Amino acid sequence: MRVVVAGGTGLIGSRVAARLRSQGHEVVEASRATGVNTYTAEGLEQALAGAEVLIDVTNSGYFDERAATDFFYASTLNLLTYGRAAGVTHHVALSVVGTDRLAASEGGYFAAKAAQEQLIRDSGRQYTIVHSTQFFEFVKSIADAATVGHNVRLSRALIQPIAADDVAAFIARVAVEPPRNATIEIAGPERFRLEELVRQELGIRNDPRQVVADPLARYFGARLEEDELLPGDGAEVAATRFGEWAQARTRTTGRVGAVVPA
Repeated sequence: MRVVVAGGTGLIGSRVAARLRSQGHEVVEASRATGVNTYTAEGLEQALAGAEVLIDVTNSGYFDERAATDFFYASTLNLLTYGRAAGVTHHVALSVVGTDRLAASEGGYFAAKAAQEQLIRDSGRQYTIVHSTQFFEFVKSIADAATVGHNVRLSRALIQPIAADDVAAFIARVAVEPPRNATIEIAGPERFRLEELVRQELGIRNDPRQVVADPLARYFGARLEEDELLPGDGAEVAATRFGEWAQARTRTTGRVGAVVPA
């Protein structure tokens, strides 16, 4: 099967591409690094030629609503349009658990993701949308975005994070199955308070910043209710626990707190 992975050189995309290739599929990594720009459509026609499955794991570098919406709308419309012309039979897109709730209550980046999903649903194409919880690999970035001085101010909202490898395995599996024409969810096996999770990560890294629980703290611009980042009851639960993942990271790099390159 010929599969195109848009965003195929990033954190999730590179892992998806490697898994599918190991299973014998023909895989094209479509990203700016390989000469393909989903936003401008540069190189897209050539990349999609003969593709049966298109996996979209691209992401906006912007978190404000206008810029993120501009990226996701243009990129998704290009992927759907060129995918149709190429004869793609399954459009798979990665999105975020809680997108619908946060789009309605907060807007911003989540409104942009909601608009992307609606564009896919309205396209008439066969699709599967995968809602994932936040990745373990992104916990430090959450801390960095919430840092003021030496303090990291975070909501006590609940979160059920997941390893990038588990997300990639799930997407790779779903992509070669029949389209669901629905949204499905995946999450890690443990629930944490957001501030507790970040405190653990910074402790593992020997990072001296202090984590402060703040009910008014925002999460990439959004104010969180306690359960807004949690999946529904029907979510698939991955196996990797946060502590296991952190230990594996340390073993792989040979030093505490180091990060495995994406």
